Amino acid sequence: MLLFIGLPVFFFSCQSNNQEENKEQEQTLKEAKISTDLSDLSIYNLPSTWQTQDNKEIELKDLKGQAVVVVMIYTSCQAACPRLVADMRHIEKTVQAKYKDKVKYVLVSIDPEVDTPERLKTFAKENEMDGPQWLFLRSNEDNTREFAATLAVNYKKISPIDFSHSNIISLFNEEGELVYQQEGLGVDYSPTIKAIEETAEKI
Repeated sequence: MLLFIGLPVFFFSCQSNNQEENKEQEQTLKEAKISTDLSDLSIYNLPSTWQTQDNKEIELKDLKGQAVVVVMIYTSCQAACPRLVADMRHIEKTVQAKYKDKVKYVLVSIDPEVDTPERLKTFAKENEMDGPQWLFLRSNEDNTREFAATLAVNYKKISPIDFSHSNIISLFNEEGELVYQQEGLGVDYSPTIKAIEETAEKI
């Protein structure tokens, strides 16, 4: 009788331990998936922090999981930047609706001294780019230079209020890897739009 009574207790104890082990294994697998190493080519390896137009602090890796379209501008520009901004609006409106939630459009300031979060927010509203798909970023000079280098964007201050700079729109996949670039102003952006949709399709 003593042995008969002891058996169910022993069985229950083993079952409980197995459940705990399964939970631990599931948690380990979940954590491993989240912490998957990024490619050496990913911009999300950059350790820099940025401020958004809403004065929130983020890291580039916070954009992981989306197709990201990037252009570098400065808000006081009266020459190339208005055209680049118009091109970004055109691209955003042309991308098929089914991909809208998978794409983030990011405008990075090359003039962080002037382009405060408040200024970026005003600029976003003035240019009808204040929806959730739009993100404006600024950081310090070192971070801005480092980020520009990864995009092969060159810029130089030529007066207290003016910069010369490359006019390049870049596309990154969900892992932060550069998959496409197009240079120019007011050009045919059909190849860029196609690349965005193909990248978003894989997400």
